[in-house]
Amino acid sequence: MNAVLAFAAGLLITLFLAAYLTPRAWWRRLNARALCIAVAGAWSFGSLILYALQAPASAIAAETPPTPAPRSAAMPPAAGKPFRVHRDLNLRSAPGVHAPRMAVVPAGVEVTPTGVQDGDWWQISATLHGSENTGWVSSLWLRRSGE
Repeated sequence: MNAVLAFAAGLLITLFLAAYLTPRAWWRRLNARALCIAVAGAWSFGSLILYALQAPASAIAAETPPTPAPRSAAMPPAAGKPFRVHRDLNLRSAPGVHAPRMAVVPAGVEVTPTGVQDGDWWQISATLHGSENTGWVSSLWLRRSGE
C-alpha cells in the first residue's frame, strides 16, 4: 500500500513540476515524450519517497546487533565428507558456468569434495559409469548425505 501511495505522490510531483518547467506545447497532446516524462518522474520520485520512508526503519535495525550466520554457510567444504547431488549437476573442467562441461552427475549420487573451492564452486570427486571423475560444481546443488 505504501508503494502505491508513494508512486501516486511521485506522479503528482512530476506533473506539477512538468507543468511549470516544460513548454506548454509539450502537453497539448499526449505523446511519447510526455508519457516518458510522466513514467520516469513517477518512478524516480516514488522511489525516493519509498527510500525516505524506509530510512527510519533501517536506522532502528542498525542499532540491533546482527545475528551470526549459520556455521555451515561459512565453513569451506570438508575434504572426504560426502554430499548428495540435489538435481542433475554439470561437472565442469573449471569453476564457472562458462567452463566446458565434462559430464552430468545425476540427482541422488554422492560426491566427495576435495577441499578446494572458488566462491560457491567446489571441486568434487564422483564415480560416474564406473570411472572416477574430478571437476567443479556449484555447491548450491549439493546437500549433506543425511539430508
